[in-house]
Amino acid sequence: MIVKILQKSATFKAVRYNTGKVDKDRGELLLVRNFGALEGLENLRPQDYINYFEAVSARSTRTKYPQLHVAISTKGRQHSKEELADIAQKWMDGMGYGKQPYLLIFHKDTANNHLHVVSTRVGRDGKKISDRYEKLRAYRVLSQVMGQDEKQAADTALQKALAYHFSTRAQFMMLLEVQGYALALKDGRYAISKFGRELAKVDVHNVDDRIATRDKDKGRAGQLRAIIERYQAMHDPAPYLTDSGYTSALAKFLHGKFGMQLLFHGKNGKPPYGYTLIDHAGKAVYKGGEIMPLSEFVATGPVSEIKHSVGSKTLARQDTEPYRWQDVGDIENIPEVSEDKPVREKTCSDISYKQNTDYDPVFPLPDLGVDISDDIDDEAVLGRNRRRKQKARTNTR
Repeated sequence: MIVKILQKSATFKAVRYNTGKVDKDRGELLLVRNFGALEGLENLRPQDYINYFEAVSARSTRTKYPQLHVAISTKGRQHSKEELADIAQKWMDGMGYGKQPYLLIFHKDTANNHLHVVSTRVGRDGKKISDRYEKLRAYRVLSQVMGQDEKQAADTALQKALAYHFSTRAQFMMLLEVQGYALALKDGRYAISKFGRELAKVDVHNVDDRIATRDKDKGRAGQLRAIIERYQAMHDPAPYLTDSGYTSALAKFLHGKFGMQLLFHGKNGKPPYGYTLIDHAGKAVYKGGEIMPLSEFVATGPVSEIKHSVGSKTLARQDTEPYRWQDVGDIENIPEVSEDKPVREKTCSDISYKQNTDYDPVFPLPDLGVDISDDIDDEAVLGRNRRRKQKARTNTR
């Protein structure tokens, strides 16, 4: 389940956007709440709702962006429109907007059932409803609504991570990062947090003991290499930059089909210099070079452009020349970094997820930072085009 607070606005343009969906039979107005006498009228126009929002918002002259526009999405059809409406109402209560006028509009034109909420940030008393730590609270409230115990979930994620085979502390940290957690080493323990809240701890000696018992399965490593080689020609292996970091068509396919999750590593806005492979099916983590060097992983086809949005520079490779990233230097001589360095909650990982019948992932991918899949219409109301970021995230593991 995903909750996304959309771009703030000084006007209530989200009303026309969502009612436009209804007019085109791509949406359905599920609920009109707390609009007073307006609710008793028939054949209301979008402007009627806008006028009401503006009248309430006018009570505060200090609030520049009164519109609240939120999207709540489920994976596929896991929740019906009625269930989503119930979740949204409870979420509004938990966020302090329960008594505000708001609209619930269900969208049915994407692969994932989702609805939009439109309201005003100004209360009837003329005071702005607090938006402090809003994005963090949004997920906390959603977790509460969904009946999730955050600490129990963190403990479960920790035990799953410790059940994997890994060779370094950094690899252990990655196993929790891909589940949306952040880790920091404090007083000989890893503090595990999500959405800014510490949820669990693990003694670093437990992690080191697990590392000491690692017995690398060379046979499995060979199987993983064979799988990559088989599908290299069918799916483009060239990494490209997304808002979440680097990925490739081949990486996405391997993750969805075989549970092989690739995390590309790069720094200073440059293309990847290496990668880590998490074998969810085999419950093990490998340094990319143990399976296949990056230069070999991406080397296929006569000519392939690497789309890399750093200024206007485009990197390319050809089979007639040894593969090498520009300006990266010797991949094998990249210096090691401290494994105990606190990590970002988002990593340069392939966070896309595809449902399939061949692989039931041990780790569902985190909701944090994930856009609503295929929900192109959400970008329309923001009035902007998708652009790749000009600078890549830094991930030195």
